[in-house]
Amino acid sequence: MKIAIDTGSSVPPYEQVRMQVIEGVRSGALAVGERLPTVRALAAELGIAANTVARAYRELEHDEVIETRGRAGTFVSAHGDATERQAQLAARAFADRIRELGVDHTLALDLARAALRD
Repeated sequence: MKIAIDTGSSVPPYEQVRMQVIEGVRSGALAVGERLPTVRALAAELGIAANTVARAYRELEHDEVIETRGRAGTFVSAHGDATERQAQLAARAFADRIRELGVDHTLALDLARAALRD
């Protein structure tokens, strides 16, 4: 998902970032468990101060939209019951590993379906 700042807007930049992340989560453009850019990386990409992005991330974390996992980074929070959350995290781990292995998505889905049938 691409975040953009409208410098002509009366909405503060931190609020623009916050609202775009929320919309990304709601629309599915940002998947549960997806890693977000670091504060510094996103600030550099957007051409704004790191403190501005940090404020947006703090507010998003307070609202439980995102979660910070120490040095591992910041991720989109899982919603729903604990079982669904664990399933979403497992799906994200599977997708990440499939990308690392360079496996075709169609084959990966076929393998997952076969595993679920067993």
